[in-house]
Amino acid sequence: MRSLSRTLVPAVALIGLAACSTTHEVSVSDSDSAPTRQVDVSTIPDAQVRNEPRSAYGNPPNYEVFGKRYYVMETSKGYSETGTASWYGTKFHGKRTSSGEPYDMYAMTAAHKTLPLPTFVRVTNLENERQIVVKVNDRGPFVGDRIIDLSYTAAIKLDMTDKGTARVFVETLLPNDPALEGAELPPPVAQEEPPAIAASGDAVMFIQVGAFGAAENAARLELILQELGFPTVVRITGEGETNIYRVRVGPLADQAGFDSAMTRLRELDYTDIHMALE
Repeated sequence: MRSLSRTLVPAVALIGLAACSTTHEVSVSDSDSAPTRQVDVSTIPDAQVRNEPRSAYGNPPNYEVFGKRYYVMETSKGYSETGTASWYGTKFHGKRTSSGEPYDMYAMTAAHKTLPLPTFVRVTNLENERQIVVKVNDRGPFVGDRIIDLSYTAAIKLDMTDKGTARVFVETLLPNDPALEGAELPPPVAQEEPPAIAASGDAVMFIQVGAFGAAENAARLELILQELGFPTVVRITGEGETNIYRVRVGPLADQAGFDSAMTRLRELDYTDIHMALE
């Protein structure tokens, strides 16, 4: 769980800026905990990905915590990372986050050291394949190799509260998907080396590049990806006129093959792509 006081990060990040009028003392504590009141997380939806203005708080060019300087990204576009997630709860509930919003442990939110505030991300628990979407509105975590701090509810949905941490894949979600129907797709270009393909029966990792209501649009994207050298599949969900055609790259052999394919796709301007586990 989180060990840096949430009320402290905004002041640490914004000291010297006119927008910040209060300072706090940085401290470390392990007294954070889960609430005694249980909630039905199935009634709490994922964060809704939408355009929101850049927060006036929590987005300085850089800031320093515990002697280390962090540089806030100019844009969240193209960000993805694999690492350790933790969570924070009652100790910070109701206190101000780095974006200025009060922390709500029952909301679908998260903290990140350098992503612009706010940013929407999909988090996949690589240990059990569960996925959530959260709004990043806070700074942290500043402990060890952790890359994201999740709200209590978000952690419950990923089934990681008992253990405290989990290995996750985090990726940015944008309001506009360039692979949606009617969008112009990148033209075919030469692929130097195709990503590694998993052995039959062993693969679980795919990258979803587009989802369409029309089969011909999915076929068009599939052909482009194949010309680029990517192994592709189209998964069909729904029934009849409500069919959704999901174009995916894979199966991919391992994390290295997945990372390589993600990097290549982002270089080709496919930005709203995400992991799909089967």
